[in-house]
Amino acid sequence: MGMLGAIAREFNYVTSMLSVLRTVRKVGAGSGLRVPDHIEATVDRFPDRPMAILDDGEVSYRQFDALANRVARWALSRGLKPGDAVSLFMTNRWEYIAVWFGLSKVGVVTSLINNQLTGASLAHCLTIGEGKHAIVEASLGEAYAAAKACGIDAVTAWSFDGAMDGSENLDVALAAEHDTRPDRSVRSEVKPEAPVLKMFTSGTTGLPKAALMTHVRALYYLNIFAIIAKAKPEDRMMMVLPLYHATGGLCGVGCALSFGGALIIRPRFSASAFWPDVQRFKATLFMYVGELCRFLINSPVVPEEKHHTLRCAIGNGMRRDVWEAFQARFALKDIVEFYGSTEGNVGLVNAYNQPGAVGRVPNYLKHRFNIDLVKFDLDSEMPLRDTDGHCIPCEPGEVGEAIGRIDPDDARFRFDGYGSKEDTEKKVLRDVYEKGDAWFRTGDLMSRDKLGYYYFVDRVGDTFRWKSENVATGEVAEALAFDRVEQANVYGVEVNGHSGRAGMAALVIDAARPVDLEALHTHVHKALPAYARPLFLRLQPHTDTTGTFKFRKVDLVKDGFDPARVSDPILLDHPGEGRYVPLTPELYQAVQSGSLRV
Repeated sequence: MGMLGAIAREFNYVTSMLSVLRTVRKVGAGSGLRVPDHIEATVDRFPDRPMAILDDGEVSYRQFDALANRVARWALSRGLKPGDAVSLFMTNRWEYIAVWFGLSKVGVVTSLINNQLTGASLAHCLTIGEGKHAIVEASLGEAYAAAKACGIDAVTAWSFDGAMDGSENLDVALAAEHDTRPDRSVRSEVKPEAPVLKMFTSGTTGLPKAALMTHVRALYYLNIFAIIAKAKPEDRMMMVLPLYHATGGLCGVGCALSFGGALIIRPRFSASAFWPDVQRFKATLFMYVGELCRFLINSPVVPEEKHHTLRCAIGNGMRRDVWEAFQARFALKDIVEFYGSTEGNVGLVNAYNQPGAVGRVPNYLKHRFNIDLVKFDLDSEMPLRDTDGHCIPCEPGEVGEAIGRIDPDDARFRFDGYGSKEDTEKKVLRDVYEKGDAWFRTGDLMSRDKLGYYYFVDRVGDTFRWKSENVATGEVAEALAFDRVEQANVYGVEVNGHSGRAGMAALVIDAARPVDLEALHTHVHKALPAYARPLFLRLQPHTDTTGTFKFRKVDLVKDGFDPARVSDPILLDHPGEGRYVPLTPELYQAVQSGSLRV
């Protein structure tokens, strides 16, 4: 890039960041603004514009606010006060947003419960959500009953959109309430730093933890991505992500609700229905997570993917290989990739179409951000310390853990933590660069180039060592993006007599479209060094993911590569034969005994 190109790049970056900073000042703690204030202002500006576009019609902002007002008055009639919590267990639908919006109008905190849960996991979330009332969609009654059997008797259930055994009927209760807006005085004592929502970690490595979402943080999520995407009242956001998660439920929802746009809320993601829905509803924006985009590029071509109306995709977790293939196939110019977590204090945005980057912090603005990368020890899974006991910052190109300086006086850099003090303290790194400082541990490994672009490498714990070398599962997964491999979930497994962990990949393969294993073997051996090549492949018809398409690896790691424990076919990259062969019980024993050297 020449001098003029570099100047243009920096000018675009600075003007974009200034726009974001102006928004931060407008909705930050000093503004006194709370989430319901912000959304009510949109309602008042665009009362008759569509808030949601349904299969059979539209819902206006006026109708949306009316339902929220009934919910707010229901909460008041039940004696709920600011700071009290109500659990929300519903599927993706426009009323979901209206319910938590309504509760926020009177200062009530909503615990957004993953609608895929049941039994003990659901009971756990309902318990740590601390709500004495639970609003439950009647279609989820069976899952709720399974959780109740595990012990949540102190919670009063209210069924929505139908009756449910053992519950009060919310439909009847709401019909008896007025739909006029409660006076703002009922939330006058609610501060911007107070929680408005409780959201839950995905639970990929254990039971979910409740993370507090303050009004300030929620307002950032509702506004910043809308600003970067240049959202307008005419925009229509395709929402296929779950509304109980911050990416869809706040960042994506905000791209519509902050500027009078409309939401196209689908019950769930369907690769086959995606492009037909885009065309049918004339969607202009799309909220993604990376694996969802991988599903789309692995799907058969459909006529509707041509000449579509999408102008921008916003989301996180899109790897470089998916990014480039997605843009090439679907001719989508603008992709806004961001990095953040529900509970964390580190946020980055890549609004400049730099493939694979999660954001940028140039050196001349580093003092305005709280992120840094510190060298990391894979064996202890902790940041390295020097002789003085301080962490060691990474140089450009080095991989380290991303950490965020905690500043209780700056709403952007606070860490409000989880419901549990013990869980909160585990995420805090102390005495990083000086005595007494505190930093949030993201648990993510990243690298940073000389221009200040940050690139996600892997989750701490996903990177493992084999043959005395570090293996990043994300990089291996990219190399496995081969013809007819729909998904690649990479992890390490223990092998007797070897230190570290050998690579294993669970590949999702369509049985009707088998993969050429010989060609895959050749490709993997060209793309990866010897230590990074998966020693074992597990062939699956589908993989287990969270509601936001994050892989669940715990059970896969426990299963290992023992064919006696795994019903799926397992292949061994046979060192003697130079090809993938079925892992028989005899071969398994040979590997474990050391008679076959791997």
